[in-house]
Parts: sequence; structure tokens; C-alpha cells
Amino acid sequence: MQTIDRESREYVGADVTVTVQGQPYNPTSDVVEFAFSAIGGRPSTWYTGGWDGNQPTPGTNAYRAQVLVGPNSSGPTLDKGRYTVWIRITDSPEQPVIAVGQLAVT
Repeated sequence: MQTIDRESREYVGADVTVTVQGQPYNPTSDVVEFAFSAIGGRPSTWYTGGWDGNQPTPGTNAYRAQVLVGPNSSGPTLDKGRYTVWIRITDSPEQPVIAVGQLAVT
């Protein structure tokens, strides 16, 4: 679980591994969005994220998706608490919505 201070402006990210017909696929041309819900809740408001480069993390097939969180950011400003982190990747024809972990805001 990632932890950030509520006054901090930081990237929150998720590792994304995609395959097409069993082969690794580079998703960095796809739109990625993030949502933050109460634990056990469903996503409702989506924030445009981005990709940390267009190459997989060295030694893996995972690409890093990220969104800037905190005051004066393009993403959300979150109150103190714990959140489920969601990503939504738009590709054709799929648009998966995936819970990717939790975030603690202190």
C-alpha cells in the first residue's frame, strides 16, 4: 500500500501487464484513467493519468501507469483516509476497470 501525506503532491501508480494472443503488448498508446473510492466502494470520478515512459520496467513486461494526486494537481485532492485505487484503460474494443491496490492518505 502506498502512503502519502494529504498536503503532498505525488504520483500514485500501478504496474500494468498486457498480453495480446499470449504475447506482451505495449499499452502506452492507450488512455489510462484513475479513480479512488472508499474501501469496498466502486469508482465514480475518473482522472486522466499517463504512462511513465513507453518501455516496460527493466526485467519485466510491466508498464507503469500514474496520476498526480494532491493539492494543485490535475488529479484528485484526497482527504485523510484509505482508498481503493482503480485504473481504467481504454483500448479497442476493451475497456477494463481494475482495482489495483490501496492508498493511505495521512
